[in-house]
Amino acid sequence: MDVLLTGNKGFVGRHLQVAMEARGWDVTGIDAFPNDALDFFRADNGVYDLAVHCAANVGGRAVIDGSPLGVATNLALDSWYFRWLIRTGTPRAVYFSSSAAYPVDLQQPGDIHRLVEDDIDLNLISRPDNTYGIAKVVGEQLAQVAEEHGTRVHVLRPFSGYGEDQDDCYPFPAFIQRARARQDPFEVWGDGSSTRDWIHVDDVVGATLAAVDQDVDGPVNLGWGRATSFDELAGYVTQAAGYSPAIKHLPAAPQGVHHRVCDPSRMLAFYQPTVTLEEGIRRALNT
Repeated sequence: MDVLLTGNKGFVGRHLQVAMEARGWDVTGIDAFPNDALDFFRADNGVYDLAVHCAANVGGRAVIDGSPLGVATNLALDSWYFRWLIRTGTPRAVYFSSSAAYPVDLQQPGDIHRLVEDDIDLNLISRPDNTYGIAKVVGEQLAQVAEEHGTRVHVLRPFSGYGEDQDDCYPFPAFIQRARARQDPFEVWGDGSSTRDWIHVDDVVGATLAAVDQDVDGPVNLGWGRATSFDELAGYVTQAAGYSPAIKHLPAAPQGVHHRVCDPSRMLAFYQPTVTLEEGIRRALNT
């Protein structure tokens, strides 16, 4: 299979490239920035069997909250991606949306609402998470337009993806670094009670390829459905590292929504995740 992969030097993209090449697929990789992917979509007329779009401007919570204009450039990048799909007649494509597309009103303190795919109404942008979330909702709308023009688009919504080679601007690798340094007290942004749904990059890749293999109709949440607070994550990481520090909360630091946990039922119909959070922590500490 001839595949175009954007963002191939990014976290998910580089793992996808390895997995697709292991299948014998011919992968053409295009990086996201400064303007490689955007310029490619504007000028290229090549023919591919599949396009996978991982390129995006995002860098953790501090960037999502602190650089809304920079993150909003994803609107241009995604719109040109879908224009390119239609112009070239690419038959199949993957669009990585995000759990940030869900309304923040469903992710507040109190009882955990496990987010289901139908919680997003594409006819109404219902206060997603900052400009990053808005761009992803618009991207899903554009995916429907591409479908109407003949491109089969698999829309995936990863939750908190992580892995041992992730950039340390994200919480999981930052926690791993603190544990390796045996930080005590151990710093946790916010009050520590916010929860996330962690999914290892191997399972993001596995679910993506399974969705393509089985021609899964999207959108699909990618997650375990397991709510883990940041205090709990700190406890798991430090226990695995062999020490028990005090926790120091940083209430002024960016922390995002309170609960972000999915209902993974649609994913579980075609893919079973394999890397537990505990195993992911062990791998990261031993890398």
